[in-house]
Amino acid sequence: MQDFSQLLKDNIDRIKQNWADAVGNDRHIRSAATINRTAIEDHIEDVLIAMAITMSQTAADDDETVAKASISHGVLRAAQGFDPSEIAQEYHLLRKTIFDCLRTELLTGTSEEIFRAVMVIDTVIDLAISKCFKSYVAERLDELEQVRSQLSMTVTELKRLARSSEDNLSILAHELKTPLTSIIGYADLFLRQSRQEQARDSIASLEHVEKVLRGGRRLLRLINDALDLSRYEAGKMQVIPEVIDLPALIQAVLEVIQPLASDRGLQLITELDQAPAEVITDPYRLQQVIVNLVSNAVRYTEFGSVTITSRTLANDRWAISVTDTGIGIDPEDQIRLFAPFERVGTMRSPDSTGLGLAIVARLVELLKGNIYLSSQPQEGSTFTVIFPLEIQDVIESND
Repeated sequence: MQDFSQLLKDNIDRIKQNWADAVGNDRHIRSAATINRTAIEDHIEDVLIAMAITMSQTAADDDETVAKASISHGVLRAAQGFDPSEIAQEYHLLRKTIFDCLRTELLTGTSEEIFRAVMVIDTVIDLAISKCFKSYVAERLDELEQVRSQLSMTVTELKRLARSSEDNLSILAHELKTPLTSIIGYADLFLRQSRQEQARDSIASLEHVEKVLRGGRRLLRLINDALDLSRYEAGKMQVIPEVIDLPALIQAVLEVIQPLASDRGLQLITELDQAPAEVITDPYRLQQVIVNLVSNAVRYTEFGSVTITSRTLANDRWAISVTDTGIGIDPEDQIRLFAPFERVGTMRSPDSTGLGLAIVARLVELLKGNIYLSSQPQEGSTFTVIFPLEIQDVIESND
């Protein structure tokens, strides 16, 4: 009698390798491109071992082992930013890979043995998907609760915006309305569906959670941008200089933005050979500048690349440039580009708050730098910022 349990154990490494190859090459699982191979394979071996135990003709079903492995997998994928459809595709590929690897040996068994092996594999994978989705939903709901808490904590700070002009408050109210409506609508839909047992773990329900989270993140970004602008205008933005490893800071920023660029099919290119090794400035404020410039370039570039260049200049100064192959900006619009809530010409991305470049301009000034723009419509744009290698004086907070 063929021992398919041992057969599966003997082929675990081959199945894991083939499955990881399939996940990495599947165009429907874009998130896999943002993590290394070890992260792709993590926890899947535990699922395969549990499956082998369950297939044993002498052992009882080991649902608990499968559940634990799948719960860990769901939590991991939520942390890695996978979409529900990508997780479902992973398990579809796992089922296919197992049968591909064991096909020849399976066909040597009796009809009863083959039927049992297929049933066990299908049952265990179905259980794994269910438990994985449950943990994924729990992790996403925890993130949703964190977003809700952050929104609550920032409500009181929004009162400071009352000192802004009525026009800006009207624009801000309009910008807040869209993500708030999305959050309320999808949260209500998900809660209604979650009361139905059969819909609780469906991919559609998970997509609703994702949309709520996207709306919440956009709302938080808008609020934080508005608060940064308000703090600057009130003279309450503080600079705390320290020695920083500039190339390392730039690379850390690009790691955060890489998934966004990969999702749009763009290359992120760095030219840091002539960059200063160290500078003395506020690392948090400098990171804000680079994040806003690079993410803005990615947002308005449909194909091609975004290049980040840094170099040391004369007179104890250094420069960083962000060049894209995007839509470009009309010369007559460039003068208004750094004003709050301005989204000039073709720069009207639905993800834009209209505050990113306004904040960049003020942060650059805060860090004793200057910003320059070179752009033509349909020919891309280059934003160049020049900073001192060392900030000599510290701007104190007025709080």
